[in-house]
Amino acid sequence: MPDWIKPSQKSWQVGVLLFERFSMHCLSNTVEPLRAANELLGRRFYRWDVLTLDGARVSSSSGFTVTPDHALSRGPGGDMLFVLPSYGARSLATPGCNRALRGAARRFSTLVGLDMGSWLLAEAGLLDGYEATIHYDELDAFSEHFPEVHARRRRWVKDRNLWSAGGAVAGYELIVDHLAETHGAALSLELASLFMHSDAEAPRFDIPSQSDRYVARALAEMEAHIEEPLPIVALASAAGCPQRELEQRFSRRLGATPRKVYARLRLNVARRLLQEGRMRTSEVALRCGYTNSSAFSRAFRREFGCSPRELRP
Repeated sequence: MPDWIKPSQKSWQVGVLLFERFSMHCLSNTVEPLRAANELLGRRFYRWDVLTLDGARVSSSSGFTVTPDHALSRGPGGDMLFVLPSYGARSLATPGCNRALRGAARRFSTLVGLDMGSWLLAEAGLLDGYEATIHYDELDAFSEHFPEVHARRRRWVKDRNLWSAGGAVAGYELIVDHLAETHGAALSLELASLFMHSDAEAPRFDIPSQSDRYVARALAEMEAHIEEPLPIVALASAAGCPQRELEQRFSRRLGATPRKVYARLRLNVARRLLQEGRMRTSEVALRCGYTNSSAFSRAFRREFGCSPRELRP
């Protein structure tokens, strides 16, 4: 059963290794969740440096030019290295690239192959004996070219200290899974709401809250009824299962009861409204289903450790 909230003090140093014609979509989908997590957690848990093999600028497949912070060999090392090639990745697997990646494997605790990144990691011999995935268009060729790698037709794979994701959306899901595992399922729900990454009718099966259709439907009803909260029995009816079964499903998937999750979703909305600073606290309380401002303030302090007034700009 996952933890709803997991206190953590660890800071994470991330390297983002870009190659010519990298995918801007994939870059954004993996770094933006880390940026959002820092803001939502109220502390800079994640820091990152942009790297290239030689320290030279690179351009994305859409023509955006990026100037790196360091060459890979001169970067500080750290907890995770995102390896992010895309188009033409096979031609990038030179002896020099292989040596650089093997050297990076000694300086980074975890390597993450994104999009076509698994191809480069496999060429460097780093995926031998590991499970890995890659963009589905390349999976058969990947499996044939690297028989010593256990290729898997999955959106993303985490095998010990080598992770992989087959594209931009799968990369987002992989990073959110890490954030949920590190900081709790509550953060993953906030991120899903922030990035509008939820669909009760077509759930993402690699994200805990969306791998259960009943939970996903209940969450969609919660988000649609923030100002006038529904009773749990009504949520269960909308989800299509008995209340007791819904409670058990929430506990298994999110580590919290529907009531606790619903309160957090409403208070998340309240926090965003308070940070915008356009409404009085009493108005925010009403927008989030609290008719009593004192009860709202107590619930807010229990959830976030500060009063609504302290959060206003």
